[in-house]
Amino acid sequence: MTKEYPKRETYLYNENKIQIEYSIIGTGEPILLFHGGHSNCQEEFGYKEILENGYCIITPSRAGYGETSYIIGETLQTAIQAYAKLLEHLQLDKVHVIAVSAGGPSGIFFASCYPERVKSLTLQSAVTKEWLTSKDKEYKVAKMLFHPSVEKYTWKVMNTFNTLFPRFIFKQMVPSFSTLPYTEVTTYIEEDIEMIRQMNSRQRSGRGFMLDLMQTGDISNLDLQRITCPTLILHSKNDHAVQMEHPNHAHAYIPNSTLCILDTWGHLIWLGKGSEKTHEELIAFLKKSK
Repeated sequence: MTKEYPKRETYLYNENKIQIEYSIIGTGEPILLFHGGHSNCQEEFGYKEILENGYCIITPSRAGYGETSYIIGETLQTAIQAYAKLLEHLQLDKVHVIAVSAGGPSGIFFASCYPERVKSLTLQSAVTKEWLTSKDKEYKVAKMLFHPSVEKYTWKVMNTFNTLFPRFIFKQMVPSFSTLPYTEVTTYIEEDIEMIRQMNSRQRSGRGFMLDLMQTGDISNLDLQRITCPTLILHSKNDHAVQMEHPNHAHAYIPNSTLCILDTWGHLIWLGKGSEKTHEELIAFLKKSK
């Protein structure tokens, strides 16, 4: 029998001509989740296990994603001020924070600047320092494919092929996500091709991904050192999208941090063989940090 979860509700918060789109699902202790690149407040990876353990997940669409105003992402400082106002609007004094992939800088900066509002910080496959730069091939490709003027068409083409040939599309994506050869990845993914197809169908870049590319270098070592809450860093040793230098860097500078290296197939640490460790470590950490 499939367990049913509370319906996810989506809202718009407006103040001083800025807008934040956000979703809320579940009841219990609140978690503020900063989604990764090309995503929004409808993100799903990892939610099931969190909800099963009695938490409430608040997911704002980050600056430039979904219906959230691009202007709040002028700097990381202006972005996290907006997220702090959202918590005030929701009458939440203190939350756990989870930051995923390109959402890493938002979570890091929030925990660093608002220590009184953060019970714990979890970094999942997270960017923790300067990421792609103009010298990198991936940066140049991303600037072309996910520029705000063309990203809609990029995702439309992707969705068409993704619906018709999900396994083929996944095979093309593997080198971006994993350091493992495709023949080895297939031993990890099991039934998760469908979840990856669903991920591709809900993704859009908006103006958010260009902001992500510009701002990953804005996190300083001092920002990491100022984080006082317990911090869990979850990262796959086979991640190609955000390589191991990122979790190692965060662990070196965040004082009260624990580094957990996972043996999943790559960047999407919630899927496939080894992902049970992702969920176990997170839930144990959240309960310990209560």
